[in-house]
Amino acid sequence: TDAVGLSMSMSEMEDPEVKGKKKRGRPGKQASNKKPRKSPMDKAVGVARGRGKANGVAQHNGDGGDPVTLFEVVKLGKSAMQSVVDEWIESYKQDRDLALLDLINFFIQCSGCRNALHQIYSMFFHQQDSGDYPLTMPGPMWKKFRYNFCEFISVLIRQCQYSIIYDEYMMDTVISLLTGLSDSQVRAFRHTSTLAAMKLMTALVNVALNLSIHQDNTQRQYEAERNKIAGKRANEKLELLLQKRKELQENQDEIENMMNSIFKGIFVHRYRDAIAEIRAICIEEIGVWMKMYSDAFLNDSYLKYVGWTLHDRQGEVRLKCLKALQNLYTNRELFPKLELFTNRFKDRIVSMTLDKEYDVAVEAIRLVTLILQGSEDALSNEDCENVYHLVYSAHRPVAVAAGEFLHRKLFSRHDPQAEEALAKRRGRSSPNGNLIRMLVLFFLESELHEHAAYLVDSLWESSQELLKDWECMAELLLEEPVQGEEVLSDRQESALIELMVCTIRQAAEAHPPVGRGTGKRVLTAKERKTQIDDKNKLTEHFIMALPMLLSKYQADSEKVANLLQIPQFFDLDVYSAGRMEKHLDALLKQIRLVVEKHIEMDVLEACSKTYSILCSEEYTIMNRVDIARSQLIDEMTDRFTHSVEELLQEAEEADDDDIYNVLSTLKRLTAFHNAHDLTRWDLFGNCYRLLKAGIEQGSMPEQIAVQALQCSHYSILWQLVKITEGAPSKYYNDYGDIIKETLSKTRQTDKIQCAKTLILSLQQLFNELLQDQGPNLDRTSSHVSGIKELARRFALTFGLDQIKTREAVATLHKDGIEFAFKYQNPRGPEFPPINLAFLEVLSEFSSKLIRQDKKTVHSYLEKFMSESMSERREDVWLPLISYRNSLLTGGDEDHMSVTSGSSSKTGSVRSKKGRPPIHKKRIEEESSVEGSWMLRNDTLQTPGALQTPQLTSTVLRENRPAEHMPDPDSEPGSENDFVHNPQMQMSWLGQQKMEEVNRKDRTGLNYIKSRSNQGVRQTVRGLMEDDAEPIFEDVMMSSRGQLEDMNEEFEDTMVIDLPPSRNRRERAELRPDFFDSAAMIEDESGFSMPMF
Repeated sequence: TDAVGLSMSMSEMEDPEVKGKKKRGRPGKQASNKKPRKSPMDKAVGVARGRGKANGVAQHNGDGGDPVTLFEVVKLGKSAMQSVVDEWIESYKQDRDLALLDLINFFIQCSGCRNALHQIYSMFFHQQDSGDYPLTMPGPMWKKFRYNFCEFISVLIRQCQYSIIYDEYMMDTVISLLTGLSDSQVRAFRHTSTLAAMKLMTALVNVALNLSIHQDNTQRQYEAERNKIAGKRANEKLELLLQKRKELQENQDEIENMMNSIFKGIFVHRYRDAIAEIRAICIEEIGVWMKMYSDAFLNDSYLKYVGWTLHDRQGEVRLKCLKALQNLYTNRELFPKLELFTNRFKDRIVSMTLDKEYDVAVEAIRLVTLILQGSEDALSNEDCENVYHLVYSAHRPVAVAAGEFLHRKLFSRHDPQAEEALAKRRGRSSPNGNLIRMLVLFFLESELHEHAAYLVDSLWESSQELLKDWECMAELLLEEPVQGEEVLSDRQESALIELMVCTIRQAAEAHPPVGRGTGKRVLTAKERKTQIDDKNKLTEHFIMALPMLLSKYQADSEKVANLLQIPQFFDLDVYSAGRMEKHLDALLKQIRLVVEKHIEMDVLEACSKTYSILCSEEYTIMNRVDIARSQLIDEMTDRFTHSVEELLQEAEEADDDDIYNVLSTLKRLTAFHNAHDLTRWDLFGNCYRLLKAGIEQGSMPEQIAVQALQCSHYSILWQLVKITEGAPSKYYNDYGDIIKETLSKTRQTDKIQCAKTLILSLQQLFNELLQDQGPNLDRTSSHVSGIKELARRFALTFGLDQIKTREAVATLHKDGIEFAFKYQNPRGPEFPPINLAFLEVLSEFSSKLIRQDKKTVHSYLEKFMSESMSERREDVWLPLISYRNSLLTGGDEDHMSVTSGSSSKTGSVRSKKGRPPIHKKRIEEESSVEGSWMLRNDTLQTPGALQTPQLTSTVLRENRPAEHMPDPDSEPGSENDFVHNPQMQMSWLGQQKMEEVNRKDRTGLNYIKSRSNQGVRQTVRGLMEDDAEPIFEDVMMSSRGQLEDMNEEFEDTMVIDLPPSRNRRERAELRPDFFDSAAMIEDESGFSMPMF
């Protein structure tokens, strides 16, 4: 169908007879005065000539290069579009065939064809898509091209509206071309032609509107002239007006025919195109038509397409529908024409306020707001309630749009004059009292009291005048009940105070609450000025009102806790600048009364924080507040000391009053100690006495013990702050007894978690250093040296017994390696990872690894290294080099010593009588642990004294006994028992060693297969073929014996890391370890020899 359509359109352009048959408009008009049409061959020649012309005239680019086409002129956009169109019109008047073919070439090139006649057949007839085309290409130039493309079509029709569009040639040809292209299966043709057709239709609608206006004016002139008396009537003018009206009507009919062709031939098919962008173009333009020429298009015949598309599966299209409708509902004069549509699609529009696409939901709420403005009765209560709750949405644009709807519905002043008169009669300075009551009721009915800040933020842009009316809020809270007016209930007062505090915070901080934005943005100069003005306004008002509010509600802990948040938003300079110290004294007096009256922690913490803010050193009122605070602490400390003495004297005979006196005073002091340095009052001494008495006697109430411990904790922290501030470096030069004891207890509780905590603290210091100095660290700086020194001291805490701390140290290295390679360098793989310098810190712990563990850690390190890393020798790679060297030092010698120790235990010729040396005994102990750690089980032996490790293939395991023979030399509760116990968790070190053993076993088996006797070869046969990949069966076997056999030294829920494939990079590393017993056998003479 695409080929046929294009063939028809092309034949229409070339064959005058076919063109005449499809002629629109006036049937009696003859085309005898038109220029003779050219043959197809002449047109082809014209196209060839036209390739060097733009607008039918040869043009050159700015630097004297090759001529450019109309497409390139529009793409560059250097010329005014009207001048480009005017030149094309001139060329059309000279040779309309050549100019028209230039225009056709323009549309084809805009579809992505560089050579129109060549590519149109490959794209259109063979349905070959050209990939990217101008409308989809990225970049600012192509975005500008889209604008220029649309403007060109609009200007073209505007400039041709008085003559050329009625010549029954240009418009018929263009519409036929675009109709054929829009039916193509090639997206480039369909997209470009649809956009062109829709913009063409929009331009024609504008022409039709102008014709309609001219017709109305002509008709009025005609009526006015005809109604004149016979003597004054000008018959010639009447004939001219009648002729003009007839001509306008004919032109109107012609334009309507063109619009019908575009609408029925293109829009009706493309508004449901498979491509969402094409559907969006259609809906966007039909919205323009309905708004521009509402008399012709704003009816149900066209509105139904928008209504149906509200259900489109793509948010982009739904968004265009909503914006098109917004343009219609903005004009209240159009509401009568939209009434039927509103009733039919209102439910769908309301449901779209919950659309999964936030942009769509925002526009749906705005549309519902416009419907509400146009008609109060259009929305039911249920419809409104569906929008109300969106003010609590975490997505701020949705919440703000819902806030606008809520403001229009509930908080608009319907009769301002009556409300102002009522406020004067009640003695109020503001007429917003009823609206504030309405806000409180809405907040309470929503039952989301912890989201008051969200509600305020949602209404902030639409209801600022109401939310900043703090005078009215304070009046409602402080005024006495007036006869005939319902007073605020206790619950309403609490809600109003909470909302008032939220409005104060929003005005003072000038940013949304937490969870309603990506962070604090930089305020504009206007916003900054508004913030300063609001802060001054609220400070001046609440400096006087807050003491009165505290006095009225001092017995209510919830209200007082909220009210005491207000001073943190004050501009405290106003106290001294405005000579308002008496109001400061009133505030301090009320805070003191609140402290004496309450023991709730939230109230006490609010009081403590308020004192802390008022005592800021940059304000002149600091001394005044500090004196009041010190007096309050003195009194509470004296009271606390006396009550502690009485409690300790009474001991077990203490009554509830004694306990309450201590607990209440201690709570107050603890709350203040959190924000204030009270070390000079020596609260630690009495707290220590209470804790000691509780430990010795066991009769101390739990609440007192908790508060005493908390207060002691704050005392220690404040003393540490003083020590830290006086220290020359941010890293401690030595540790006090408390820190040492804490580390010791932590290590005794869980060695591995203690090690992970130590490495985490070093990582945090390293991250802080990166933030301060950037990725290019100076490794010779004092800061880096300080971290290394701290790591060295941490390493000393592991002690000398490396066996006990073996797993902990290995875990520490594992976490350190992962941290060092966590982030790749954004500049490329040839640069070191960002945290690679941390390996220099990690090197401080290498000495705490036993020698056989160094190889395991080194193997784990190589998993993170690429081949190029091991070859780098630049300074930036020195941390990696030094860390690798620290792991490689002494590794091979240790294998020899362990093997020797094992051999001595078997009674070989090297064994000696008597007590072995101390260092040799140490090696034997390590070797015994190594036996369990490497999952060694001597069930398969080669001839001789040395034993071969167990074969780990699952094929062989099926034939092995499930029993595990315990080591007679192991002691209960030893490291051996920990490893052998199936209920113990498999450690990371064990997993790494298991992988290493598996690799060694495979190497040993391959060697045995090729070198041992026939019996051994038959035993090993079937485990692995020469070069085949190892086959690993499902480890979750149902047989209990098989399961216990597989996990005889580990928990049966462990994660088994299968060894790497030998055809990968590690294949070169799978060489036999000639110091491991798996790769050694004894010759016939009985001496142990490595096998080569």
